[in-house]
Amino acid sequence: MKNELFSIGPFTVYGYGLMVGIGIIAAYLWTERGARKKGLDAEPVFALTVCSVIGGFLGSKLLYTLTRLKDIIADPAIIREVASGWVVYGGIIGGILTAIVFCRIKKLEFLRYLDVAMPAVALAQGFGRIGCFLAGCCYGCPTDGRFAVTFTNSAFAPNGIPLVPTQLISSGLDFLLFAVLVFLSGRFKAPGQIGGFYLIFYSIGRFILEYFRGDLIRGNVGTFSTSQFISVFTVIAGAVLIWGASILNRKAGRSGIESEKDKTN
Repeated sequence: MKNELFSIGPFTVYGYGLMVGIGIIAAYLWTERGARKKGLDAEPVFALTVCSVIGGFLGSKLLYTLTRLKDIIADPAIIREVASGWVVYGGIIGGILTAIVFCRIKKLEFLRYLDVAMPAVALAQGFGRIGCFLAGCCYGCPTDGRFAVTFTNSAFAPNGIPLVPTQLISSGLDFLLFAVLVFLSGRFKAPGQIGGFYLIFYSIGRFILEYFRGDLIRGNVGTFSTSQFISVFTVIAGAVLIWGASILNRKAGRSGIESEKDKTN
């Protein structure tokens, strides 16, 4: 595909960067809208988005660097290649950790903002994967199937070989995840549950899709790719978050009922 979309003088617009930018803007707008709808203070959402994006980029770069650490030690010149590599899970973890710190400093209810933000994260990822498709990164394994994509001018994917369009599949799954989380947010009210559903659904989809990825340079842990290995733990984390949120919500409900009884006595 074509990553260099057009140029204005010395300034070149790249498809990957454009799609990531669109995704970030869409995520911010959706999160701000959701915060207002849920009765949360929407004023900190912009700063929260900026900080989480920075933390996400740093986490993504750090995890990618760790997956290439042996190669870098053997050949330090590879560090130049690391500049163009990212791992989504590092971005998710880095973004969430940054949001936790931000909410603690600003004295915001992290779990409630998490539930508003996670559908937006899936939305942003959907646009980001379109950027991956334009750039040719995160490509699939060779295939002779009908639904294949053949790159002819990619700096990342092997050119001239029919490949599984993992970027488009991942994009479609992310947009579907966005829709599912929006649907569930109207039915699951306990703070933290939507965040838990995101971790479970994204991780399952990512685990399966990894079998069709062709960029195996991202490292592995035993028979699993790095992302598959992380997926196991994020599914567990998501399940614990949903379970814990439901318990806390029931306790809060009982406390509220008891408080009302005390007022009437």
